[in-house]
Amino acid sequence: MDLIGLRHEIFVARWTLLSGFTTTMEVSVLVIIIGTIFGLLLGLGLTYGNRPLRWLIRAYVDIIRGIPALVLIFFAYYATSLIGLNVSPFGAGVFALGAFATAHIGELTRGAVQSIPQAQTDAAKSIGLGFWKRLAYAILPQALRRMLPSWVNIASEMVKGSTLLSLIGVLDLLLAAQQAIARSFLIIEFYMALMIVYFVINFTISRIGAVVERRMAYVRF
Repeated sequence: MDLIGLRHEIFVARWTLLSGFTTTMEVSVLVIIIGTIFGLLLGLGLTYGNRPLRWLIRAYVDIIRGIPALVLIFFAYYATSLIGLNVSPFGAGVFALGAFATAHIGELTRGAVQSIPQAQTDAAKSIGLGFWKRLAYAILPQALRRMLPSWVNIASEMVKGSTLLSLIGVLDLLLAAQQAIARSFLIIEFYMALMIVYFVINFTISRIGAVVERRMAYVRF
């Protein structure tokens, strides 16, 4: 392994690689935020919505979860151009991955909320809490604790899924590294470096999730 050559090529391509890393982090953060916010809303809709709303959300969740993320990305990018919308590859990619994360977190939220014992809701009712206060003070805090480990897995998958955006021309970390490889032919060295970077990102997410989970661990049944 030519470590000297790798260091030299990283220095030569440092600004491109930094730009790619920044784009990867931007995509990952946006997708996780979008997926979490809308996923929570969809999960609550699946649990507490009226029947037509539950059917509509269920159809969305099942359809999106059954389609590979790459297909969604291609569809979002090419379909928008066919109908005359001028959407950038970055925007199309974030939209597609955000929709994908939303469906998965929506189903996760539904399962977590419905796993809370009915006694918790009855206890909240007995002290006079209305629906929204029961949700905010009794149901959601416990549900969020239960869904946290799976949410960390989804967040890590979205970081790894951000590499798919390179296929529609988004200059993420993977595409930046591939450009450096095309110039230097240091294939193994750059891909090893990429493996380390993505591992560090996802390991950091998992450690943060573990710390938050321990802080919430006082809730027990």
